[in-house]
Amino acid sequence: MLQKRPYCPRVFILILICLGITYLSNAKDTLDLKKRKNIIIAGNSVAYSSLMIGLNELWYKDYPKSGFHFFNDNKQWLQMDKVGHMYSCYYEGLAGIEMMKWAGYNQKEYSLIGGAYGLFIQTGVEILDGFSKEWGASPGDMTANIIGTGLAISQSLYWDEQRFIMKFSFSPSNYSRYRPNVLGNSNLERLIKDYNGQTYWISCNVKSFLPKRKWPDWLNFAVGYGADGMVGGDDNIFESNGITYNYSHINRNRQFYLSPDIDLSKIKTNKKLLRSILIVFNSLKFPMPTIEYETETGFKGHWVKF
Repeated sequence: MLQKRPYCPRVFILILICLGITYLSNAKDTLDLKKRKNIIIAGNSVAYSSLMIGLNELWYKDYPKSGFHFFNDNKQWLQMDKVGHMYSCYYEGLAGIEMMKWAGYNQKEYSLIGGAYGLFIQTGVEILDGFSKEWGASPGDMTANIIGTGLAISQSLYWDEQRFIMKFSFSPSNYSRYRPNVLGNSNLERLIKDYNGQTYWISCNVKSFLPKRKWPDWLNFAVGYGADGMVGGDDNIFESNGITYNYSHINRNRQFYLSPDIDLSKIKTNKKLLRSILIVFNSLKFPMPTIEYETETGFKGHWVKF
């Protein structure tokens, strides 16, 4: 069975957007709103066209093409890739919201238009996948993209802030040695490719729901999801260079976590650059004591979970 790549251009798109928003948030405020809107419209038009052309040249050009088609990969990687899609679209949506705020749009406009930024980008990537013979557009990916987008838009519309924040953490696993070409050779590749080491979180800002209680603004509680024991997408049997490898003795498990967290965006500072850095790093789960439930072994604790 075909398997979608366990890493994708979305990771690099997210990095570029974070860097762009960091710069934009520190742009001089001397520009009037009309100029800001023109910059946003022109800049996004050029950036989107460049991204799609660049992705096609870097990722898709050397692979065989086909007519547009769909590919159902919903059962692969214990849905870790789907949560990754949610995460990417969520943060791309937040970046879009900040851009539209800077351009002077009202709350409804920057929530809807800016929040849909990630969905717009990722739909373009899915179209490229759909014309790739080895893969295909994934309905599951699109559903995950919509959920991540909806999380950003709904909170911006209702609260004008993000009280439930998606976060990411990573701890290296031992499984990349079984299939380094898929799960990564270097530490950087493993960070992007190895779903066994990834954890995705929803971090809730408690103070925003209890404004009158004596609770630190920055102290959150987070629930996380991860998976373990995955060497292949559907199972742990795969073929490489004409040789069949069978690692079915490795159990594939889901992992659920509960942990306190720190909301870096609530740390007060008058320095714009420092605030932008804190906002970018707030996409990462702060290492804290954690309770884990794994479907194979049950409950266990971690003094510090990365």
